[in-house]
Amino acid sequence: MLIIPVILVNFYRTKQMGRPATRPAKLKNGFYIEVKSQGSSSILIRRDTKEQMMIAAEDYSRTKDVTIKGEMFNDKWIVD
Repeated sequence: MLIIPVILVNFYRTKQMGRPATRPAKLKNGFYIEVKSQGSSSILIRRDTKEQMMIAAEDYSRTKDVTIKGEMFNDKWIVD
């Protein structure tokens, strides 16, 4: 009986382990949309082609807020 509370206390104390990142993560080449639920943070979703991105944006827009970010190539946003 005493082991269970100790395990839970140790679990909550060690939420973040390891060294923090020193630079931002690089995004892969592709087409990105930003998906956000009301009252929460947003996530980026990548697709290989523009057509796939548009289909995904249409699907997610039924239940979430969707922003089309565009194309990422070599860590730069491509403007159409």
